[in-house]
Amino acid sequence: MKWMGRYTGYNAAAFRKDLLSGLIVGIIAIPLGMAFAIASGVKPEYGLYTTVIAGILISLLGGSKFQIGGPTGAFIPILFAIVMQYGYENLLIAGMMAGLMLVLMGVFKLGALIKFIPRPVTIGFTAGIAVIIFSGQITNFLGLRGIEKHEDFWSNMKEIGIHISTINIYSVLTAGICLAVLLLVPKFAPKVPASLVGLVLSTVVAAFFFEGQVATIGSSFGAIPNSLPQFHVPEITWERIVNLLQPAFVIAMLGGIESLLSAVVADGMTGSRHNSNRELIGQGIANMVTPLFGGIPATGAIARTATNIKSGAVSPWSGVIHGVVVLLVLVLFAPYASHIPLASMAPVLMLVAWNMSERRSFVHVMKTKTSDSLVLLITFLLTVFTSLTTAVEVGLILAVLLFVKRMSEMLKVAKVLPDPDHKHEKVMAHMVREGHDCPQISLYTIEGPLFFGAADMFEKSVMDSIHRRPGTLLLRMGKVPFMDTTGESNLARVVKHMERSGGRVLLSGIQAQPLEMLKRTGLIERIGSDHMFEHTGEAINYALQHLDVQKCKGCKHFAFRECAALSSTGGDPARNNLLKSGKRANANSPI
Repeated sequence: MKWMGRYTGYNAAAFRKDLLSGLIVGIIAIPLGMAFAIASGVKPEYGLYTTVIAGILISLLGGSKFQIGGPTGAFIPILFAIVMQYGYENLLIAGMMAGLMLVLMGVFKLGALIKFIPRPVTIGFTAGIAVIIFSGQITNFLGLRGIEKHEDFWSNMKEIGIHISTINIYSVLTAGICLAVLLLVPKFAPKVPASLVGLVLSTVVAAFFFEGQVATIGSSFGAIPNSLPQFHVPEITWERIVNLLQPAFVIAMLGGIESLLSAVVADGMTGSRHNSNRELIGQGIANMVTPLFGGIPATGAIARTATNIKSGAVSPWSGVIHGVVVLLVLVLFAPYASHIPLASMAPVLMLVAWNMSERRSFVHVMKTKTSDSLVLLITFLLTVFTSLTTAVEVGLILAVLLFVKRMSEMLKVAKVLPDPDHKHEKVMAHMVREGHDCPQISLYTIEGPLFFGAADMFEKSVMDSIHRRPGTLLLRMGKVPFMDTTGESNLARVVKHMERSGGRVLLSGIQAQPLEMLKRTGLIERIGSDHMFEHTGEAINYALQHLDVQKCKGCKHFAFRECAALSSTGGDPARNNLLKSGKRANANSPI
């Protein structure tokens, strides 16, 4: 296989490490696979099928050396909503469509774009998903009866409130035993898979002491078959494809985000580098194949990937082995899994929700009390009370709008004059005041990006000078790092107004990107290459050479030393001699 060529130093010792890590992660993945499937509204065996098939394919075809793929908690609210609204068969089709989308994203090298999703949006919907998962397990933890599941948070909480009187003390005790094991085992035996120990111990206790009193996987979903299902292609119609476009897109985006986040975590733990686009392709192929065997959508699992690394994994073989381990357990021990109480599964998922809640990052961002805090809070609330789709859409739009607002506030347009005690390169904004200006030369310093969010402010700021009809408008562009077509359009209007009044526009210090924009639009030709200067001093000297001396006579503003000198000497010859000699007026000249 292609990826084998990347590990030429692979040997028996490395394989033993992969074998051990794959065994550990496989054991951990078994209860999680069943729990995620049940919480998603499908039978538990579908989670195991996903763990086997998607787990192996993601390791073989993905772009991360240590990635462990399979069903994850992040998908639970999305998959549950799809099952409730469209049914299980359509969930399989949506998963296949999402897989195709992921493949296309990888082929067109869009992997890097997903990384640009703002962190507050990611934290917000992740924390919201954690709340949904945690609250969704209250019913099984308490053993409530007669509960009707709904898509929205409020309705589910209302159901719990209505049926709280049906609490089952045996379910609470069973869940409590599992929860205690989950909390204590990591402290005293960190290398032991706490979730598996918790499930086994609580199942044994329930079977011996609470027999028939606690709902189990078998009593709720039937026996788990001890083999993979037969290959089956869902009935795909154009109508189904159209109806499932939105949920498929949500699955693809969430899967892409989660898988790349997991790959980034793996990079940070190992110092390796993943291939984003190859990872998306691998994830996509896995999600296209898995539904053909009844599996649900899968993505990179951060917790299992981290465990894989901590257990000593060397190559993707550990991910393949993890899938094989789950398959062997499915074939050999599936009938026993039917006896696992649902109350035992609840603490496992609750702990998963707690660990994925991003609580520290959530509090950290909220403490900043910035626009990021607002984006985070709104995304979180919309995830919990509406849907993940709405939350991400609104969160992204709000983040973009607030970013544009912040960037627009960075643009500063200040009318300035040269410092009288220094060369013309030094320009001071505070020097412009009544009685201290030049009616023929207007000089502005532009600082910040000149883009659609700030271009209008730029134009309004310089229009005042244009209405006074100066002969020259000099724009210092050295601190403008970026210009878009809107900014270019507003600059073009300024140039047009100056031309109409018989004036000229000079630009100094323009950076590479804005200059390239002016070249592409042709505005540089309209301004004139002879009106573009590298340094402000050169532009000022050019402007002085084109002063109307008659207007300088009697002028009391004296913004420039040359203006004072010209006014006192009078006439072009004196001006020419002054400019040629390079002399300046003395320090007592009125400035």
